[in-house]
Amino acid sequence: MSAAMRSRTPDRLCAEAVELARAAAEEAALPGMVGEHVEVAAEGDRVVTHFFACREPGYRGWRWAVTVARASRAKIVTLDEAVLLPGPDALLAPEWVPWSERLRPGDMGPGDLLPTDADDLRLEPGFSGEDAPPPSSVLADEATAGRRLTDLADAEDAELTDDSAESSAEAAPAAGPAATTERGRIAAVAEELGMRRARVLSRYGLHAAADRWDELYGPKTAMAQAAPASCASCGFLVPLAGSLRQAFGVCANEFGPADGHVVSLGFGCGGHSEAAVMPKPLRPAPPVIDETLVDPLPLRPDRTGGSVEPDAPAEELGHS
Repeated sequence: MSAAMRSRTPDRLCAEAVELARAAAEEAALPGMVGEHVEVAAEGDRVVTHFFACREPGYRGWRWAVTVARASRAKIVTLDEAVLLPGPDALLAPEWVPWSERLRPGDMGPGDLLPTDADDLRLEPGFSGEDAPPPSSVLADEATAGRRLTDLADAEDAELTDDSAESSAEAAPAAGPAATTERGRIAAVAEELGMRRARVLSRYGLHAAADRWDELYGPKTAMAQAAPASCASCGFLVPLAGSLRQAFGVCANEFGPADGHVVSLGFGCGGHSEAAVMPKPLRPAPPVIDETLVDPLPLRPDRTGGSVEPDAPAEELGHS
């Protein structure tokens, strides 16, 4: 309602019909849920709304609004409507947001299906090599019946023209096999490049994925800032294919924080393959036995408790 209508002076008879408005509110609400009279506001000529506090536990700040009115030159006030409306400090539900905007990474669970719009900016049509839709396209089923009829007609024509085709094969080669070979070659190249799909990543989708990966595992993260080297020189990095190979790869270090994740070449961690190469353990030298040296004989104790030199061998004294 406009501010001009709100600023009008309420009709006296309608403003005095508080009990009539309360009775209407109590009839619409549960027993005991209509509180004190809050205010009265003019809605128009001889039209007034009475507001009552709502005591419902889940409707904090809401008010019962009962509108009453009277006819021109009439002294009887009649009931117009009774509704529950939010007040200035009412507890309201958050604004509704479509599911596609509420969805966040990690929300999907086993068995969940996430449909993609036909005009999704992250995707663009793939390459099929011909006007017919690729086998994985949603339009393939619509064209299946037509292709079957065409194949049957071609088969019948081939049976009828086998003899004439064999006789003229040496004179002039048919153009059909060459065209079929050409289409097959293009399809094979498209299959190798990963383009033989109904839709592939668009440039927008590619850049969006790159920005997302770079934010999670990129050179600006705290882990990369403290790393001794970047993933570009790490032996655990598995490069990606295509244009993403120039900036991203997959970490294959099971002890690293990004194992199995797509990481930027500028990312890094303490698990770099060349950060702290452990030296090989030193092997002890093999024992050397020198048989040319003779160990000295131990001293022989004498009868007085001292020690004397051992007797010389018999060979050195010249005795046999």
